[in-house]
Formats: sequence, structure tokens, C-alpha cells
Amino acid sequence: MKYLVTIYGSKETWESIPAEEWPAAIAAQEAFNRKYFDSGELIGAYGSGTEAEAKVIRVRDGVPAVTDGPYLETKEFMGSFYILDVADEARAVEIAADLPWASHEAVELVPLPHESPAPQR
Repeated sequence: MKYLVTIYGSKETWESIPAEEWPAAIAAQEAFNRKYFDSGELIGAYGSGTEAEAKVIRVRDGVPAVTDGPYLETKEFMGSFYILDVADEARAVEIAADLPWASHEAVELVPLPHESPAPQR
């Protein structure tokens, strides 16, 4: 079963981490990625741009309107997301709880029950 794991944060959260701690934090994240890529349970790990870089696109009468995002008017925004492919929800929870950033921010876990087959090239 596939799961989407997201970590949300705020500018204040990320800025509260001392600069000298960032190299160790990044190394911990890279070790997490390597561990679960190697096990075959992590199939994608992505860090997102900042909330200032987000765009919202709404199409009305066939015309796209682009506004600066994020979509939700909150202080928190999506910082990273991951795609897991695991045996069950318990394993997804276990991996999500192992994320290094889980000690800083909440981690959200969402099942992905529907998958479109990849087109043949």
C-alpha cells in the first residue's frame, strides 16, 4: 500500500534551528532516505520550496488565474513530502515516526489507494 507522508512547518520553526545544527539535520535526513530507499519502502522524497514560491492556479471559464500562494492562509506550509510503499499502515506509521523532522513538526500520513498506471513509452 502506498502512503503520502507530509511534514508541515513554519518560517519560525525552520529559523529557530541554529545554523550549526543544519549539517547534522541534513545528514540525518539523508541517512533516513538511504535507509528506506535501500529497503524499497521509500519511493520518493521531496523538499518543497517556500510558501513565498507557491502558486495557486484556478481555472474559470477555461482561463487560468495564477495567484501567489500558498492555498491555505496559515503560518504553516508543506516543507517536505515522501511516498512510501509498505505492507500496511502500521509500517507506514513506524517509518513516518522515524523521520528526523518528526521531532520538530507534526507528520501527516495519508493512504494513496488509487494509482493510475504508468503510460508505456
